[in-house]
Amino acid sequence: MDKKVLSVEGKEIRTIELSDDVFGRDVSDDTIYYAVRNELANRRVGTASTKTRSEVVGSHKKPWRQKGTGRARSGTRQSPVWVGGGIAFGPRPRDYSYTIPRKQKRAAIKSLLSMKNRDDVLRIVEDFAVDSGKTRDFVKVMQNVSGGDRVVLVLKDDDPMVKRAASNVPWIKFMSYNRLSAHELLYCRELVLMESAALSLNDFFARAGNGE
Repeated sequence: MDKKVLSVEGKEIRTIELSDDVFGRDVSDDTIYYAVRNELANRRVGTASTKTRSEVVGSHKKPWRQKGTGRARSGTRQSPVWVGGGIAFGPRPRDYSYTIPRKQKRAAIKSLLSMKNRDDVLRIVEDFAVDSGKTRDFVKVMQNVSGGDRVVLVLKDDDPMVKRAASNVPWIKFMSYNRLSAHELLYCRELVLMESAALSLNDFFARAGNGE
């Protein structure tokens, strides 16, 4: 398929050819769900913790004698049934991360790229640099090529000057073409690809499809 390329002024200057397998395939909701769920699970810190009855500080003396008081028998104030006692079956530190098949993750990314292209929120802009590293210069370019609301910018390389200029812009997320996040792609309102990144995505997924 052909896709128009925008200049940094927001004008159409040429067209490039994109792979139908990457940007024009049927959208798989299932693979998108599993990829996003996996990313969110891998982000969890897993430090939630509660004290068991053996960890609660206090006297372990029996509150009252076993029989003859008319009250229920009790052996320790650290019992989970007492206020201030331990927690039974509470959360403990754990690792929530897990892996999904590589093919499934790639299928999810391709489905998301195709979905954004289908919804006409995919933009391709010519390669540009922000030599000054200033935020205002970067924002001016992005406002020319996008609506300026929850935008994801995909770079071909880790350009430190672009990242520096975009680091304090709250409505822009940026990532490299070979490290795309399914969660960010799903929830962005506009997806902007640098021209070289779009061409690299064609080649990257073509190699992936051949098992490389």
